[in-house]
Amino acid sequence: MNTEQKRIIRVLFLLSIMFISLIVYLTYFQIFQAEKVKTSSYNKRPLGNEYVLRGSIYDRNETVLSYSTKADDQKQIRHYEYDNLYSHIIGYYDERYGTSGLEKSFNSTLTQSNIIDDVRNVFFEILDAFKVNEDKIPIKKESEGNSLILTIDHDLQKYSRKQLGNKKGSVVAINPQTGDILTMVNSPDFNPNNLRDSWENISTSENKPLINRSTEGLYTPGSIYKLITTTGALETPGVTTKFNCEGKINIGGYPLTDHRAHGEVDLSEALQESCNISFGQIGAQLGEEGLKDISQKFMFNTNIPFDINTKQSKFPTDGMDKAELGATGIGQGELLVTPLNMALMTSAIANNGRMMTPNLVQKVINTNGTVLKKSEPKVLSTVTTPEIANNITEMMTEVVNSGTGTNAQIKGIKVAGKTGTAQNPGEDHAWFVAFAPADNPRIAIAVLLENSGGTGGSNAAPLARNIMIEALNKYK
Repeated sequence: MNTEQKRIIRVLFLLSIMFISLIVYLTYFQIFQAEKVKTSSYNKRPLGNEYVLRGSIYDRNETVLSYSTKADDQKQIRHYEYDNLYSHIIGYYDERYGTSGLEKSFNSTLTQSNIIDDVRNVFFEILDAFKVNEDKIPIKKESEGNSLILTIDHDLQKYSRKQLGNKKGSVVAINPQTGDILTMVNSPDFNPNNLRDSWENISTSENKPLINRSTEGLYTPGSIYKLITTTGALETPGVTTKFNCEGKINIGGYPLTDHRAHGEVDLSEALQESCNISFGQIGAQLGEEGLKDISQKFMFNTNIPFDINTKQSKFPTDGMDKAELGATGIGQGELLVTPLNMALMTSAIANNGRMMTPNLVQKVINTNGTVLKKSEPKVLSTVTTPEIANNITEMMTEVVNSGTGTNAQIKGIKVAGKTGTAQNPGEDHAWFVAFAPADNPRIAIAVLLENSGGTGGSNAAPLARNIMIEALNKYK
C-alpha cells in the first residue's frame, strides 16, 4: 500500500468517525432531549411556525379562555379573553418572550393539528396546483392544534379574584375527591394581551407579578402546619398530647409564647386554640425523623406532578436541635410551603387521608371534538388512616365552631378549618385552610395573604368562607 492510498484511508476513516459522531449527537437530541428543547422558553423556532393555529383553551363548562387568529401579515395572534385572570394558569405565548404556564407545558399539544385536516389541506393544495375551479371544491379549513378543557370553573375564578382584590397572595381551591383544581388565582398578576408594552415594568417589579404564587411561591406556613404535627402525634405511640399552657415556655433555648395562657388542654383543644406551647412540645417529642417522615407523606421535599411548573415545599434536613424542633412543630423555623401543597394537605384530610394528584387539564380534544386524552382521579399519597383523618376533621370543625376560625362559619354547613399567622421578615403572612361540608367535602381551600400583617382568622378566613359559599352554591 503506497503513501497516497494510506492518506486516502486516513481521510475516509476520519470522515466516518465524524459521520458516526453526528448520527449519535442527533439521535441523542431526537430521543432524549427533543421535548426539552422544543418546550424551552428560549426556543423561539416553534413560535415562528404559523402553519398551525394554536388550539383554544376552555374552562370546565367550555367557556373560551384563549384562542388564536391570523393577522393580515399571516402572523399568529394569541387572544386572552379575560386579560389578567388566567395569567398564571394559561400563561403567555409570545415570539419575543417565549411561553409560560399551560402555553409552555402543553405547547406540543396545542400545536399538534388534526391529521385529517392536514391531509385535507394538502389535497386542496394539489387541486390548486392543477387550477381546479374553486367553486367546485369545499372551502379550505385552517389547520388548528388540539385544544384544552380545564378543570377550572370560570365563574368561581372570577369570584375568587374579586375576593382577593388588591391583596398580595394566593387562593387555591380543589375538589378533594378528584384532585380537580376549581380555582387558582394570584395577586399581583399581569395582562398577557399587552406583554410587549408592559414587559419591562412587570419583569422588574419588586412585587414579582410574573411569579405564580400558588405553585412557585414559598412561604412559612405558621399554624396551618399544626395539622401535620397533629397527624404525627396521632400516628406515633407514646407522644404526650395533654399540656398545661401557661402562655410561655422555653424549648432548648427557643422561647415560645401564646397570646394567652390556655391552661390544661388536650390535643383537640390545643388545635382549636392554636396553642404554640402544646405544639412546640409535640414537635420536640416527634423529633426530626418523626416530623420529616410525616411531612414527606404530605409531599414536602418531593416534586408534586402538576400541569404547570411547581416548586417543592421544603422540610429542613440538615439536622435539628430541640429548639428547632419546637419551632418546626408550630410551623415556623426553616419550613417553606407552596399554597398548592397546603390545599393538597387539607384535601387529603378531607378525603379520608388520601391526597389526590392535582389536575388543571381535564381533557385534550381535537378540532372535531374527539377526546384524545382525559384525566382520571389518581391517589398521589396516602398521608394517614381514615380514622385519624376523621379525628382531625372533628378537631378542625371545632376550630371553626368555637376556636380561632369562627370567621369561616357558614350557616347550615359544617366547616373544618385551621388558621395560620406566620412570622417572617416583614409583616406576618395570614393563612387559612378549610374544607366543606365537613361531613361530605366537595371543596378544600387554601388562602394566603402575603405580608398582610393580620391573623389568619381575621384576614384570610372570611375570604375562604365566601369562596366556599360560592362554590357550594354552584355544586350542590
